[in-house]
Amino acid sequence: MSEIKVPDLGESISEGTIYKWLVKEGDTVGQGDVLAELETDKVNLEISAEEDGVISSILRQAGENVAVGEAIGIIGSADGAAVGGGKPEAASAATGSSASDGGKPEAASAPAASEGAAAGSAALASPGARKLARERGIDLGEVSARDPIGRIGQADVNGHGAAVPEAAAPAAPAAAARPEPVKPPAPAGKAPHAEDGKATERKRMSRRRLTIASRLVEAQQTAAMLTTFNEVDMTAILDIRKRRKDAFKEKHEVGLGFMSFFTKAVIGALKAYPLLNAEIDGEDLLLKKYYDIGIAVAAKEGLVVPVVRDADRLSFPEIERKIGELASKARANTLSLPELQGGTFTITNGGVFGSLLSTPILNTPQVGILGMHKIQLRPIALDEERTANRPMMYVALSYDHRIVDGSEAVGFLVKVKELLEDPEALLLEG
Repeated sequence: MSEIKVPDLGESISEGTIYKWLVKEGDTVGQGDVLAELETDKVNLEISAEEDGVISSILRQAGENVAVGEAIGIIGSADGAAVGGGKPEAASAATGSSASDGGKPEAASAPAASEGAAAGSAALASPGARKLARERGIDLGEVSARDPIGRIGQADVNGHGAAVPEAAAPAAPAAAARPEPVKPPAPAGKAPHAEDGKATERKRMSRRRLTIASRLVEAQQTAAMLTTFNEVDMTAILDIRKRRKDAFKEKHEVGLGFMSFFTKAVIGALKAYPLLNAEIDGEDLLLKKYYDIGIAVAAKEGLVVPVVRDADRLSFPEIERKIGELASKARANTLSLPELQGGTFTITNGGVFGSLLSTPILNTPQVGILGMHKIQLRPIALDEERTANRPMMYVALSYDHRIVDGSEAVGFLVKVKELLEDPEALLLEG
């Protein structure tokens, strides 16, 4: 018999949200069976059974926030007994003796029973319920638990808080007798769509989407973010891919895409302009001497940025293979926390969705992010007399102006442009 507890979620993650239960009360489970899926700020994790048994109780429901180490369910033995079964039996014994006396406990024993119940309820309260009770000034001993084993959850505390005004109402009849003030009508045009007869759906934001929203706003509020633009003639890279892609795939069993070229070009530019590979830590700068490049991937649950570690030490096929693996994991929602943590610089490719130009937002605490865009044929002046249609791509660099000056940012982007337009230079500088 054991409690189903929220496992350690990794560095800086103290809580998650129950995404869904894969079992229900009464189900028989074996050790290692997946019981529930937990959604965190970065990844979804599976919670497995630590022993054989029967799901005797589910303490927290899908959609509820839970803390690391908190019990969310009980696995009992095959006969239905659960952890801590001694306490409920004692409670039922006391109830039985009262029932034999006509169903009403004696007045003298009532205070002692009440104190015991209060202590037991408080001891079985979840961390989230304790925190909520402290914030609202509610005594956990007065909260009724709906759980079979008497464990108090956040929903119980919320329910108790909602019931307090009703209990207090008889104590102030004079106040209740006074008529309620009439609220002024809502201003025109402010009514919800539902009141206008229009269909409206309210949908809960996922924890990951909430985190993405919070961090993007934080980046805009904390960093002095600025964006500079340039354009790259992709003729040389397209020519290499056309001539080499079949042989490349046959030899390395992976396609030759654009990301390996851009990753190598970014590394070459970071070596020339190291402040773009730095981080602000209070009043200090952390100049990083390694190159862990984050690659933004659009997944079903939201944008994630897995990291290609030590990208400067990887060859073109190794980079393509690693990016492919991380992207597949991102779309299957199987990325691990170490694959998402860290990173010194980020590359995002809006061009795969058709974006012609955009201003990427920093992936803090990083101070630089490169945005790729759609390749489009445009007439380009080759000299004073000649023009030609060339496959051009706009590139954007967003940077933190607190430590990166405009001249460095422009120089960085020009370096990226030069390396991409002369791919052979990537072998020397990337």
